Amino acid sequence: MTMRAAIEISGLRKAYGPVLAVDGVDLGVREGEVFALLGPNGAGKTTTVEILEGYRHRDAGEVRVLGHDPARRERSLLEQVGIVLQSNGVERYLNVREILDLYRGYYPKPRPTDEILRLIGLEEKAGAKIRTLSGGQRRRLDLGIALCGDPRLLFLDEPTTGFDPNARRHAWELVRALTGEGRTVLLTTHFMDEAADLADRLAIIKAGRIVAEGTPAQIAARASGTTRIRVRLPPSAGDLPAEITGVGRRPDRDGVLQLETHDPTRTLHALTAWALAHDIALDELSVTRPSLEDAYLELTGAGADVSAGVAA
Repeated sequence: MTMRAAIEISGLRKAYGPVLAVDGVDLGVREGEVFALLGPNGAGKTTTVEILEGYRHRDAGEVRVLGHDPARRERSLLEQVGIVLQSNGVERYLNVREILDLYRGYYPKPRPTDEILRLIGLEEKAGAKIRTLSGGQRRRLDLGIALCGDPRLLFLDEPTTGFDPNARRHAWELVRALTGEGRTVLLTTHFMDEAADLADRLAIIKAGRIVAEGTPAQIAARASGTTRIRVRLPPSAGDLPAEITGVGRRPDRDGVLQLETHDPTRTLHALTAWALAHDIALDELSVTRPSLEDAYLELTGAGADVSAGVAA
């Protein structure tokens, strides 16, 4: 690794009775990057993250988080780490500013309260009681609590659950801003677009073992699916030649033609050459390559668990 490692894992193992939840995991997370750990239910993802956070002891292997063994729960490490859990419980009758000030008091060099409020977009809710916040606002507060200690490393466990699209985009911008400051983020998410958009690199875990690691584009490239081409043609288009469609066929009743190809460059060249030769406009032309989700489903066999992203 050309950059310093924020997290180093070698030969990590953890069993629960006869069940081997984590089976020889090796991973490295670089300082200043967003690293996503993805996997279906029961894959060992949560166990791995809990070991890194110091909440669970490992059976074997070496683990270093910011140069520390997290199992020792050293204060010098805890002061540098922020955690957003899947669910959190805070005093419902305090207000937002009071909660942030409470948690800031646990750290030697906390981030200013007003700065945290601005980052999480809750300035106007600073005086609101926790019990009056919406689910998305509470989730943003969870993120604010994780920022109280001005951490070098953030663990984000499905951080945008309950967010509307605008709030999700705001959270993504916040994560990018934090890594722009040199902070490191380890992310788990069940939103595939979130992993593809935010992660510099990611790993997919299945049955306790890492089955793929790389950038989102590198992982997506491992999918065996075909490229899909979609275009709307006018009624006068008629039949397309077999060299374009493979079988020669007409668009559907709405004029939409959908093609699948393993050679998108050649197919698009033939399609556009045919359209130009016959003075036909290719409206609503789109090209969809195999996605990160396609690769994930192939690598994990998780088709039954996933509808719009990665299983938690």
